[in-house]
Amino acid sequence: ECPLCLLPQPPEAFPTLASCTHRSCRACLEQYLRIAISESRVQVACPHCPAALQPTDVHRLLAEPALRDKYEEFLLRRLLVADPGTRWCPAPDCSYAVIAYGCAECPRLTCGREGCGTEFCYHCRQPWHPDGPCAPAPPATSLASPAAQLVHPEDSAHAEAEDIKVCPRCSAFIMKINDGSCNRMNCTVCGCLFCWLCLQEISDVHFLSPSGCTFWGKRPWSRTRKILWQLGMVLGAPMVISLVAGIAVPVITIGIPIYMGRKVLAGGPGSRRSSLSGCQQCLSVTCSVLLSLFVSPIITAVTVGVGVPVVLTYVYGVVVLSLCR
Repeated sequence: ECPLCLLPQPPEAFPTLASCTHRSCRACLEQYLRIAISESRVQVACPHCPAALQPTDVHRLLAEPALRDKYEEFLLRRLLVADPGTRWCPAPDCSYAVIAYGCAECPRLTCGREGCGTEFCYHCRQPWHPDGPCAPAPPATSLASPAAQLVHPEDSAHAEAEDIKVCPRCSAFIMKINDGSCNRMNCTVCGCLFCWLCLQEISDVHFLSPSGCTFWGKRPWSRTRKILWQLGMVLGAPMVISLVAGIAVPVITIGIPIYMGRKVLAGGPGSRRSSLSGCQQCLSVTCSVLLSLFVSPIITAVTVGVGVPVVLTYVYGVVVLSLCR
């Protein structure tokens, strides 16, 4: 039985995959790949696990030559958009890629596609302008961009209810419902992780620092609120850390022996302690409390010795850098 369509199938209907050992029928896998490629997802995972399907398996499962060509084109585009030297021809109806290296001093590029030959600038990626400086880049890519092929005309009717933004790395159009959901976006074309609010490539601490961007929400903080929050953390960190450490040290030092004593004393009826005499139980509780009194200062010292430097590094490293920006 296929785990996707839940229909009984003969054994030969379940192709093997090089990425994992999961099995699904060929018809379900073909439909799954057809949907994934139509959505421009070239890093297609197994329907049952995160293992990425190998290109050889994708070619073997796709029966339509047009889909195979589209998959190959998306694979090539994914490699090209990750190359900082790749420039796309800005001419209408042309998606030719020009790989340019060492063109900073001589920024004049020429499209190599037969019948095009458009000249454009390496820096601003706009048509060649020999008599003037580079114009500022437009907020969104034109329809000549290869990423524009990911947007269909029928999607424009939903533009009022949904926001469309541009990937900061490959300029592919990304659509997201502005409902305050997760702002950590992953471009399906180039794999770029970026923030939906500020459109910057993100690191692991982007949403942990008071940068104004929130993990959930429709809009970032105002500049005033961001600066006040950053200054409050920088100035109030010593007092807050001292207060937390002053509370944590006695709580850990005294709380661990009390917890261990109650844990040993509260033995269930089926435990071995129920067969001990009162003197033996008292001795067991006393030994556990004394051992905890010896261990708890070590745990307290490790917790404070590691936690305080980590918090100070975050406040006076990440927060200060965010404030300077």
